[in-house]
Amino acid sequence: MQTEFLQVQGLAKSYPGNAEPVFEGVNFGLTEGEFVCIIGHSGCGKTTILNVLAGLEQASEGYVFMDRREVAGPSLNRGVVFQGHALMPWLTVRQNIAFAVRSKWPEWNKAQVNLHVEQYVGLVGLSPAIDKKPSQLSGGMKQRVGIARAFAIQPRMLLLDEPFGALDALTRGSIQDELLRICAETRQTVFMITHDVDEAILLADRILLMSNGPRARVAEIVRNTMPRSRTRATLHHDPQYYPIRNHLVDFLVARSKDLSHGRAPSVPPEVCPGLNDPGVTPTQPAALNEEPTP
Repeated sequence: MQTEFLQVQGLAKSYPGNAEPVFEGVNFGLTEGEFVCIIGHSGCGKTTILNVLAGLEQASEGYVFMDRREVAGPSLNRGVVFQGHALMPWLTVRQNIAFAVRSKWPEWNKAQVNLHVEQYVGLVGLSPAIDKKPSQLSGGMKQRVGIARAFAIQPRMLLLDEPFGALDALTRGSIQDELLRICAETRQTVFMITHDVDEAILLADRILLMSNGPRARVAEIVRNTMPRSRTRATLHHDPQYYPIRNHLVDFLVARSKDLSHGRAPSVPPEVCPGLNDPGVTPTQPAALNEEPTP
């Protein structure tokens, strides 16, 4: 069994003036090179968990260890891509990424930085726009720059906070394909927040399901039993697709509420719906693709 690269133990978060914690007893781990998505209703603390993993926020209880070292603050070993592109508008694509690269390798000369920047801009297909400013780019191109910047510092772990949520379906799909390709090439470890069930099935090796807040927990971990070579075009043809998808939607619609208020298990069970849910009909699609209203 692989040693867990990231370990989250007994994580909880409370805010002054709130009677109950947003989440508590959160336990999970990631192995190196694994792509994990987390899904749950608004208010369950997904972004707070990601911020704690990034070292941008402190938990009220519990610990996070990455590569056997406690996460106690921000680090260039963890790259973050937020919902907004967070680019500096007065800098070009090249300069935005170079700023991050120089932070990681301050001893590099200009030629080394430029070569490295050009490599990662090319990786996301933006070489023709490398000397343009953000105002000259589309929303999808800006997100590609954010992804290139995060990959360029070669982090041990990449943290994605629903980075494609504001994009149209065509652009979103294109960037998902780029992300899959880059992660396959680099064996990047990724933790990603999403509200899109199909996006999670396409990208993730495992999917963490959060119960509703307050007192939210990771109630269940779903292992994606579909081959890693899956693509958007062929996803729904796989016989394991609908059992997994229906399982996720059923959790979001019904079970996430039933498991809230501390009734979720402290050690989340791991399930494989594509293999062990014989009651789900593979040919009957679930009707939901987005986060349901609680």
